[in-house]
Amino acid sequence: MKKICILYTGGTIGMIRSEKGYVPNSEGFRNMLGQLWDLDNSEMPQWELVEFSPLLDSSDITVKEWNKMGQAIAERYNDYDGFVILHGTDTMAYSASALSFMLENLGKPVIFTGSQIPLCELRSDGRENIVNSLVIAASDKVHEVCLYFDGKLMRGNRTTKRSSDQFGAFESPNAALLAEAGIKIRYNEAVLRPASKRAFHLQEFQEIPIGVLKVFPGIQFELFESIMTEKLKGIVLETFGAGNIPSCNDSLLPIIKKAYESGTILTVCSQCLQGTVSLGAYATSKALQDIGAVNGKDMTTEAAVAKLYYLFSRCLEKEQIKEEMEMDLRGELSA
Repeated sequence: MKKICILYTGGTIGMIRSEKGYVPNSEGFRNMLGQLWDLDNSEMPQWELVEFSPLLDSSDITVKEWNKMGQAIAERYNDYDGFVILHGTDTMAYSASALSFMLENLGKPVIFTGSQIPLCELRSDGRENIVNSLVIAASDKVHEVCLYFDGKLMRGNRTTKRSSDQFGAFESPNAALLAEAGIKIRYNEAVLRPASKRAFHLQEFQEIPIGVLKVFPGIQFELFESIMTEKLKGIVLETFGAGNIPSCNDSLLPIIKKAYESGTILTVCSQCLQGTVSLGAYATSKALQDIGAVNGKDMTTEAAVAKLYYLFSRCLEKEQIKEEMEMDLRGELSA
């Protein structure tokens, strides 16, 4: 029988009502898990719960918590066949992206899930998400960091949160689903990543100064000049379309060029959920290409941010970081 470790970090799934609204609760969540008769079914894997302290709303998740999750898995890696991480939805795509890079040479499933409605409520989606995540984690089919929600198993670093009030909170706009759970769980064998045969390694993240800047019509780039210093190691620029920026504004390129010359790595992603960045395809993106910006291709912003943390934490040279940002390391971008 497979043995799965459930890491409970907080989030909506285990919250209870209070005078201040929903708040994470330890004892209440353990009691709710004990009432899920599905978890005692003979077809379910064995499971054990590891609870983080303090339990957090996912909006409070930082690099410190990413490292804590990675450490918890590394310490137990040889004791379990897989891991299910219960996490709040607001930053789940960021955490799933971060751990996909942090957990090097992964040979076991790590599945993020949670819920839109707490388990304590009548119509909670948490029960189905927990049960199917455990079943998938014990299936021997998956060997990477994933996100399961509303019947869909997605590659963790390809996900983004799409809705705050629907059960289908997440989507994978530029990559196929890994599996779908209906009457049967159907796996997409063509896109599942094989288990690594190399030794598992945890690459913890350093707290690197990284920023995200979203371009919008009428943006006054000069307002952001003060943050474009040598202290800023990486920035993700969310551009229009295929990597386009306003050509009528003369303040952006000098600021970006100055930051680039100071060592900042600029990665260009698109505000469009679907499609890819193609620097140089339009004149309004050629300038970014000319000053040495990295083509983020079809990476999500969440994946680009996590990847920058990962590469800088490996203490690589600037040119190697730029090169690897455009390479597919964990299935985060299309070849």
